[in-house]
Amino acid sequence: MKSLRPAANYHTNTPSFGSKSIGDAFWSMLLAEHGLDANGVYTAKDPQQLDRITTYFEEIEPQAGRPARYVPRSVQIDLEGGVIGKLRGGTLGGLFPPDSWVHAESGAANNWGKGHYTEGAELAEGLLDLIRKQSEKCDALQGFQLIHSLGGGTGSGLGTLLLSKLREEEPDRMLATFSIMPSPVVSETVVEPYNAILSIHQLTENSDLTVCMDNEALHNINVKNLKKAHPEFSDLNRVVAQVMCGVSTSLRFPGQLNGDLRKLGMNLIPFPRLHYLLPSYAPLVSAETSAYQSLAVPELVAALFDRHNLLVACDPRMGRYLTAATIFRGNISSQEIEIAVQQLQTRNSSLFVDWIPDNVSITLCPVPPVDRKQAGVTLSNTTAIQELFRRVWNLYSAMFKRKAFLHWYTQEGMDEMEFQEAESNVMDLIAEYQQYEEGGGGGDESYAPSSIGQYEDETPSEY
Repeated sequence: MKSLRPAANYHTNTPSFGSKSIGDAFWSMLLAEHGLDANGVYTAKDPQQLDRITTYFEEIEPQAGRPARYVPRSVQIDLEGGVIGKLRGGTLGGLFPPDSWVHAESGAANNWGKGHYTEGAELAEGLLDLIRKQSEKCDALQGFQLIHSLGGGTGSGLGTLLLSKLREEEPDRMLATFSIMPSPVVSETVVEPYNAILSIHQLTENSDLTVCMDNEALHNINVKNLKKAHPEFSDLNRVVAQVMCGVSTSLRFPGQLNGDLRKLGMNLIPFPRLHYLLPSYAPLVSAETSAYQSLAVPELVAALFDRHNLLVACDPRMGRYLTAATIFRGNISSQEIEIAVQQLQTRNSSLFVDWIPDNVSITLCPVPPVDRKQAGVTLSNTTAIQELFRRVWNLYSAMFKRKAFLHWYTQEGMDEMEFQEAESNVMDLIAEYQQYEEGGGGGDESYAPSSIGQYEDETPSEY
C-alpha cells in the first residue's frame, strides 16, 4: 500500500519530559487511531484506518508465521544513552526497528554547543544516513517532522544541526518542527534561555513551519481545564500528542476540504521568517465536565480561539491574527463550521489583520479521535507570539550582558559573536511581527480586548 503524502519523522527525546517522551505518546495515539496494537499489527476492521496509513508507517509483509505489521518511519535520538534505554524498555520499545534508536554516551549536559558542535556533530553523518534510508522508503516524500525541546542540549543543539543539514540535502522538502519552548516559570536548567535563543536563530533560518508549545501552558491546561491536581509528564505529553495527531489528520485520513503539509504552510505562512504557530485544541475539559458541556459547532470554534486552550503561555488578545488554520474531526457540517468561523471573525474583527482576506482556513475529516465524537485543532500565526520571544530574550539578555555561564559554551568552540548574531536575529524577528501587526490595521490603540479568550479577572495573563 502506497501513500501520497509520506513524511519522515525524527525525535530528540529530552529528559525534561520524563522517561516517557512526547514521541512515545504521539505514536501510542497514532496506533490507537489506526487500529494497531503495540507490535504494529492491525486488529480493527475500518478501511479508512488503512487508507493512508503509510504516511507514517511502513508495511512489513508476513514472515515466519508472524502476521503483517506496520513499523513507524521514525528515528529516535538522544545524546544520553539512559533516556533511550528507558524508552526501548517501554511498552512500544519493540515497535521500532533496532537501528532507529541512536544515542551517544556522555550526553549534552544541557549545552547547545555540545549538541550542535561536538558530541552531536559526531553523530550527524550517521544520523543523516539513517534518515536518508528512511526517506528512500517513501514514494513521494513530502517533508520531515522534528519533535524536540529547546531548553536542553540535544533537542536544541543536535536538533537544529540536523535541520540545517536536511535543508542543504533536501531544499525542496517541508521541514516542520514541534518545538517545546522554555516555560516562563518552571525551568529545568539555568541556561535554557541561551539554548532557546540559539535555537530560535536556527529555526528562523531553516524551518518551514514551527509549532510552539511550553511546559507551563501544558501544566495549566491539565490543572485548570482537565482538573488534574498533580499532573504527571504523561498527562502533559498526552495533550501535545492530541494536537500532533490533529494536525496530521489530513495527511492520514481522507476528508472533505482536506489538505496536506505543504498546503498548510501555504495558508499559514505569509512571510518565510514568520512561520511560528500557536496550537490550540478543543474540547479540553475533564471527563466529568464533558457530560454537561455542549458540543455545538459555535462552542467548539470559540474554544479553539480561547487562550485557555492554547499550548503556549501567551495572550492572543495582545496581538493580531495574520492567519489561522482550523482542523475539525468528526461528523460536522462544513456549512455550520464556515458560518461559525465567519461569525467569530466578524465579532472580533479587530484581532484579525484586514490585509489578508479569508485568512482562516478550514479542514474537515470525518474520522474523530479515539475518545471523542468531535474535536478540533487550530494553528494560529499571530503577532502575539512576540510575548513568548520577548520573555525568553529578557532572561537571555540578563545573563549574556554579564557573560554568565558563557565559558561552558566557549569550551565547545563557540564564540561570543555567535550569541550576538542569534540575539540580533531574534530581535529582528520580534520587530517584524510588530511591524505587520501595526501595518495591518493601525496601532494598538485601535482595538481593545474582545470576547476571544475572555476570562474572569482583568490581568493580561495568568501564566
